[in-house]
Amino acid sequence: MTLLDSGVAPTPVVRRRSYGRYVGSKVLGSLGSLFFVLLVNFFLFRVLPGDPARTLGRERFKTPEQMAAFRHTYGLDQSLPQQFVTFLKNTFTGQLGTSLRYRVPVSNLIMDRMWPTVLLVGSSTIFAIIIGVWIGIKGGWNRGSFFDRSTTGSTLTLYSMPEWWLGLLLIAVFAVGVGPIPGLFPTGGLHTIGVDPNSLKGVLDTAWHLTLPVITLTLAYLADYSLVMRSSLLDEIGEDYLVTARAKGLRDVQVRRRHAVRNALLPTLTISALNIGFIVSGAITIETIFSIPGLGLLTSEALTIPDFWVLQGTFLIASGAVILANLVVNLMYGLLDPRVRT
Repeated sequence: MTLLDSGVAPTPVVRRRSYGRYVGSKVLGSLGSLFFVLLVNFFLFRVLPGDPARTLGRERFKTPEQMAAFRHTYGLDQSLPQQFVTFLKNTFTGQLGTSLRYRVPVSNLIMDRMWPTVLLVGSSTIFAIIIGVWIGIKGGWNRGSFFDRSTTGSTLTLYSMPEWWLGLLLIAVFAVGVGPIPGLFPTGGLHTIGVDPNSLKGVLDTAWHLTLPVITLTLAYLADYSLVMRSSLLDEIGEDYLVTARAKGLRDVQVRRRHAVRNALLPTLTISALNIGFIVSGAITIETIFSIPGLGLLTSEALTIPDFWVLQGTFLIASGAVILANLVVNLMYGLLDPRVRT
């Protein structure tokens, strides 16, 4: 008698896609997300009531000829579909417009400002990943210990602080000086005037200027990695394969390093890659407080005009970086854990 004759439904067969098809589906999904970002980037300003030229001009144009020249320069005299096609063409060729404030191409402006942001946010992200993962591993493996309680409480406290407030606090204590503590670091900027940033002295000077902002962002990001790593490790501690590993005679340190930590790293890998994607967008408040000439400060300055083409360019770069980071994470997941391709 077959299963159908007995009235018992057969168990469905779970099929896994090949890695090539999995990659194709994720790439198509990322391209769809990128196209949606382009739509939002284009229509965000143009759907607002009023004339974009008058809003961007802010009464700077005294004659109709000046207004007409401005419209023609930025393509605002075209129909909306024509503007969108021109926008897509210019975007894919790297022509993001001309800054209203700096009178230079936005693509050149973004390239000049990207390096300070990558240096600042990238360094702090790397430090936060290394320290946060170590805290999460040690705290999760020794749950309830003094180290676990103290680090969990302190990282949560730092995480709850506004970044700008923490940055101002560090400036007041370590840059200005309080009581017996002298001012050890600069209050802002990326370089000292007159120092060549390409020389060895310039590199050390840059590191000296970035110390406080990097510490600020590192402290603010610690909880992201330590708490996720701790939670993932706690989920793995009770698994049977760890009991089997101990039964084989492995020491506790070997069980943790070879088995538990490897499997617990997957969620931390996700948040790490996504935060690396946010490197390009930068930290607007920190760059503003410490006067770091990066993409964050550029965005803050563009909001005051508004310099729409700069805002459009920085939004596109930031969104594209996050989409790319998310794609990389999905591809790594499909390679490390074939179950996600089911």
